[in-house]
This record gives sequence, C-alpha cells and structure tokens, in this order.
Amino acid sequence: MKKIRMGVIGLGGRGQSLTKTILACEEAEVIAVCDLYPDRMEKGAEIVKKIRGNDAAKYTDYRELLKNEDVDAVLVSSAWESHIKIAIAAMKAGKITAIEVGGAYDIQECWDLVHTYEQTRTPIMFMENCCFDKFELLALSLTRAGKLGQVVHCHGAYAHDLRDEITGGYVNRHYRLRNYKTRNCENYPTHELGPIAKILNINRGNRMVSLVSVASKSAGLKEFAKSDKCPDPSVRDYEWRQGDIVETIITCAGGETISLKLDTTLPRFYSREFTVRGTKGMAYAEPNMILVDGECNTHAYAENCNNTEKYNDYLPAIWKNISKEELELGHGGMDYLEFKAFFKAILNNEEMPIDVYDGASWMAVTALSEASVAAGGMPQAFPDFTGGDWVLREPKDVTELPKV
Repeated sequence: MKKIRMGVIGLGGRGQSLTKTILACEEAEVIAVCDLYPDRMEKGAEIVKKIRGNDAAKYTDYRELLKNEDVDAVLVSSAWESHIKIAIAAMKAGKITAIEVGGAYDIQECWDLVHTYEQTRTPIMFMENCCFDKFELLALSLTRAGKLGQVVHCHGAYAHDLRDEITGGYVNRHYRLRNYKTRNCENYPTHELGPIAKILNINRGNRMVSLVSVASKSAGLKEFAKSDKCPDPSVRDYEWRQGDIVETIITCAGGETISLKLDTTLPRFYSREFTVRGTKGMAYAEPNMILVDGECNTHAYAENCNNTEKYNDYLPAIWKNISKEELELGHGGMDYLEFKAFFKAILNNEEMPIDVYDGASWMAVTALSEASVAAGGMPQAFPDFTGGDWVLREPKDVTELPKV
C-alpha cells in the first residue's frame, strides 16, 4: 500500500505529540516538518528519524513546505491565529489538509475556509479528537439507537487549569498568553461542542441558529501572576482581558439548546462535563453514567449509576478492539483513532468524517462569543456555511456505529 506522505506544520507540544501519533499509523509517513522556531523544527525531524529512520525535509516557512511536490497531505498544528490561513494555503496548493482545533478570530476567515474548499475541492478534516472519545461515542450510539429518546439539551465544558501555561507564555513560547491578554471570549469551544454537534446533526438536518455569551470578571490570572507559582515574573502586573468563566448558550433550528463553559484560569480539576439530556434518559460524563428511564433509579445519586459497562454492546468497534499500545497514543487513544479515520477517508476517497462545514461553524463560536460578551450578552446569529444545504445533507458520524 502506498503510504500517505505527510508534512507537519507547527511543532510545539501538540505538533510533536501528533507527529508521533501519525508515525504510529502504518498508512502514513512524515517526510517534511516546519516550524517558525528552528529548535522545534529540528525536534520534529529528530522524532521522525528516531521512529521511522528517514530524514524529513526541514522548513521554517510553511509556504516553502507547500511547494514540496512529494508531500501529499499536511497537518496544521501551529498557533491558533494561523490555523485557517495555513489551511487555506494548503488547500490551494492541493495538499490534503488536517487542521487542528481552535477558535476563529472573525467570521470572514471561516467563510474564506469554506469558499477555498468549495473552489479547490481539496479534502480537509477538522481534527477534533474528542469526537472519537469512548464515552462521547457511546452517547452518540445510544442516541442513534433511540435509548435516550428525543434529545433536548446538551452541555459541555473546557475546564482545565492552565494558569501556569498561560502566564509562562514567554518562557514556553505559547500563544495562549497573548490571547488571554487581548481577548475575552469562548476561545476554545470545539472539544465540548464537536461531539454535541454530531449528536444533534448540526449542518446535517439541523443547524446552530444563535448564541449568547457572558463572561465573569478576570481575577484568577492576576492573582496567580503575583504568586510564587507563576513561571515568569515579567507578567506580574499584567491586566488580563479574558474572563475567568465564560458561559455560552446556543439555540438550534431543531429547538435544542447547547450550553458551553470555558473555565481555565481558576484552580480546578480537568473536565469536559459532557452531558446529553433526552426524553428517555441521559449520558453524563462526570462520572461516566448512562441513565435510561426504567432501567435506573432516577432518584439515585449519580455515583450510584456508574453503569456504562451495561451498554458495551453500543460501543463502536474502534473502541471494542483498541489495543493497550493504541490507548497510549495521545489523549487515551483519541488522537490515534482520529488519524486512522483521516487516513481511511483519504485512501478510500471518502467524505471526511468532520468536514469543512463542521470546522467553520464550530470555530465561529469564538468570534460570535467575543461579540456577544462585548455587547453585554446580546444574541449573535450563526452564519449558514452550508448555504441552505443543511436541510438536505444526511447525518454522518465519525465512525460506523453498531446495529443493536
């Protein structure tokens, strides 16, 4: 089988991790690496050499990598600000594109991404790994089977204590610092929104219509920056724009609501708070709990209903058959399964499981939430990136679900 020849653009922590994930897939090889920082570029090349033994071409300018005719596909894992710009350039260069997650800075760049795809028809996949997580896929399968009834509301969060990463942005060269200094929005919505959008058939029979966002005051980073825990004293007196908690409510054409929460600058444990509420039951990831009316005591405390094993028949094959080694390939196996799906779509000339319309609408949440927060929580309308085709498009899941 011919291997897909990959180029990796952006080799910070995420890019380096995903390079290892790509190299764990027999369908692909990495023949080119690129980063603005020469040391990161060299580190990427070292990873390729150590794992596969080949010398990857090295670039500090992504435009030069895109000129490499031997590259079939690229992963864009650079800073948030450049994701869409580089993905557009890659599609124009005819490179199959995997674009890492992050929020959009304005709605026009989302339109530019969609229009470039429609003009070039270069395949592109939005690499939201949480769509491939075990519990999220179990909830999707149960929803498709009707076990949860008619879905009414879903909730998710990106709840992750990132105070050291943000305040150490100059030290670790991380883009979050400049974003938290200058913006106030739901800046990282897709980990929680992606699986929910699949459950609600967003862009495929349903669509997001509007959102409202509100932000709390910004106190967490200011206090942390003055403490001994801060990795960079130079940020001690910074004023931060990003609110500690941002709450977003989305309404859908089908009548469903979605609530999202960004919670990254106060002390806490990690959680995505993934929740699906239906007329016959619920899926609740904290703890991993499935409640089906009539099969569980609805008056019990949640910890007494940790019963996901009861519904193992609803798990897709990719999770039933995953190996111990694959589980270790990034975020408990999610990254590996995501790239296997990407490569399968390329080799079989199939539609991408998370397409450009998904990516554009999910990333648009950031730009819309920024406008809503600035306007005191005023509603913001979602563009229809499908041009009305959402009414006709058939639902598509990220993997084949079992027939139960």
